[in-house]
Amino acid sequence: MTETLEQVPRIPTGPRPARLCPECKGSKLIRDYDTAEVVCMTCGFVVTDKIADSRPEWRAFDDEQRAKRARTGAPMTFTIHDKGLSTIIDWRDRPSGTKSVSADQRIELYKLRKWQRRVRVSDATERNLAVALSELSKLSAALTLPKNILETASVIYRRAIKKRLIRGRSIHNVTAAAIYMSCRQCGVPRTLDEIASVSTLNKKDIGRSYRFMLRELGMFVPPSANRSYAARFSNRLVISGKAEGIAIRMLEIARQMKLTSGRGPAGIAAASTYIATVLTNERKTQREIAEIANVTEVTIRNRYKELLEKLMIEVPL
Repeated sequence: MTETLEQVPRIPTGPRPARLCPECKGSKLIRDYDTAEVVCMTCGFVVTDKIADSRPEWRAFDDEQRAKRARTGAPMTFTIHDKGLSTIIDWRDRPSGTKSVSADQRIELYKLRKWQRRVRVSDATERNLAVALSELSKLSAALTLPKNILETASVIYRRAIKKRLIRGRSIHNVTAAAIYMSCRQCGVPRTLDEIASVSTLNKKDIGRSYRFMLRELGMFVPPSANRSYAARFSNRLVISGKAEGIAIRMLEIARQMKLTSGRGPAGIAAASTYIATVLTNERKTQREIAEIANVTEVTIRNRYKELLEKLMIEVPL
C-alpha cells in the first residue's frame, strides 16, 4: 500500500523528515508500507528504508468493529469539567457477563454510582465549572453551533475561572458572553439578540459581561464579518448563488469605502441582500429579510438608501 507525502502527516525518518529526493531533487515521494520504504516517484530512488508503520495492527470494516478493537479512550475535551479523563459507573444495574443481580448488589451499585458522581466534583470551583460547561453545551445545541465553537467557549470560561472573574456574576450571563466571544473569534455569525432569545437573558446583561471579560482577559476579538451574515441570510432565504455573490461583492466595496464603520453587520448585510434580490429579479420583501436578519424594516430601508446613494446603484422600479 502506498500513500503520497502530501496527503499524510510526515513520518520521522531521521534527524529531519525527507522531503526532496537527493538524486533528482524531486518532491514527489511515496511511502510504501509493504516494503517499508520511501521512494521517489520520478527516478525510483529509495530515499529511506525501514520506516515504522504508525497505523494499528488490526483492521475494522465498520464503526462497531472499530469501537471494539480500539484500545484508546475518547479524546480529551475542554467541554467536560474533568476534560473527559475520568470514568463513570454505568447506569445499568446488571454488570457485564451476568444475568441478574440481587437486591443487595443493586443497592451497593447505587451507592457506588452516587459516590462516584460526588468524587468527580471535589470542590466549589469544579462544581461551578461543571454547571457552566453543561449550560454552554445547551446553548451551543440550541444555536446549532459546531463543536469547535463549544470547545473555544469552554477554554474562555476556564480562563475566566482561573482569573477569578466569575465571583459575584451570574453563570448564565458569563456562559452566554463566552459563546458570543467564541462565535466572534471563529467567524460564525451569531448576534447578541439571538443568544439572548435562546438563553432567555437580557441582552444588556450579556453585553456587559462580554465587555468585562474582553477587558479582563485581554483578548482580541475581530469585528464581525458582514459577508458571513450575507451568506447566512441568502441560505435561509433560498436565493440563487448569483444574488449571494452580488451581496457579498457589494459589502466588500462598502467596506473598502468605509461605509460599514459604525453600522451593525446584520443590518447592512440584510440591506445588501435585499438589493441583490432586486437586481436578480428574485424579489423578497423587506419584512421577510427583517424577520430572518432579526432587524427592523426601518434599519433595512436606511441602509438600503445609503448603499444606493454611495455606491451609485440603480435598481429597477
